[in-house]
Amino acid sequence: MSQIITVSPSPHVFGQQSVKSLMNGVIVALIPAFIMSVFIFGIGALIVTSISIASCVLTEFLIQKYILKTETSISDGSAIVTGLLLAFNLPSNLPWWMIIIGSVFAIGVGKMVYGGLGSNPFNPALVGRVFLLISFPVQMTSWPLPLASRMQYLDAVTGATPLGIMKEGLRNGELVSSITDQVPDHMQLFLGYVNGSLGEVSAIALLLGFVWMLYKRIITWHIPVVIFATVFSFTGILWLIDPLHNASPVFHILTGGLMIGAIFMATDLVTSPMIQKGMVLYAVGIGIITVVIRVFGAYPEGVSFAILIMNAFVPLINKYLKPKRFGKEVMHG
Repeated sequence: MSQIITVSPSPHVFGQQSVKSLMNGVIVALIPAFIMSVFIFGIGALIVTSISIASCVLTEFLIQKYILKTETSISDGSAIVTGLLLAFNLPSNLPWWMIIIGSVFAIGVGKMVYGGLGSNPFNPALVGRVFLLISFPVQMTSWPLPLASRMQYLDAVTGATPLGIMKEGLRNGELVSSITDQVPDHMQLFLGYVNGSLGEVSAIALLLGFVWMLYKRIITWHIPVVIFATVFSFTGILWLIDPLHNASPVFHILTGGLMIGAIFMATDLVTSPMIQKGMVLYAVGIGIITVVIRVFGAYPEGVSFAILIMNAFVPLINKYLKPKRFGKEVMHG
């Protein structure tokens, strides 16, 4: 055969879409959540997001130009998306220099060390987020209160997240019925009047982004819906068995980083499975690990860790669940 077929790394795009158009679609999908985060946290949300995006784009440019000495690819928008998603996993009062460190780690270690877009096995924004959480646990778990300090940045008034309050209360022997008086109700959680990271503030804003990405065929429904169904089922069983010491499944769905993680992080085209069966298995794993960490672990949130753990299994999932090649002869015993 005289012609050589070259298969490039993922994401593989069908039809008229390009990587740049896909990234632009994700950016548009994040706009409602970004607007809501600015409304809730004010100037802090603007500062964190701006620094994160600028740092990610600059880091990728410098690495490609001066270290790898290859053509720069910042125009494809992937670094902007990483910066946005990293910002959405940070508190709005995180010091600027920590944001820069997280951005450099996300792009440099989470993406470029593997060869750039399409070769990274782990979601870069989550790599940066987990690195910051391990390195600066106090700052990464100080959450500004909603609407309390919108004109402040570093001096914002802070408090625990609903998941943190629930976890601490149950650890201290309190009943769920008494803890629910200390956390926002389901409607407040849905609309976004809660403290947490920028991407945790509004379930409805994130769902709008989900609908947009489905409409533009950037992602499919399988991964987010199966993650939600798994978390709802697992926590629902625990709640039915012992409602006094387990939060309701609706609370688990609406709190923490489950929405942002399931819709925008787990569906990353590079680090998620390529086929539907693989997507379902991958999503079930994320849902189960998330609940195990939330309910039985020491840390109140487990979405980031769950996605990164399942990212590591994606090559195996793709290998063993891929369909048979067209025309392949099937051997019968």
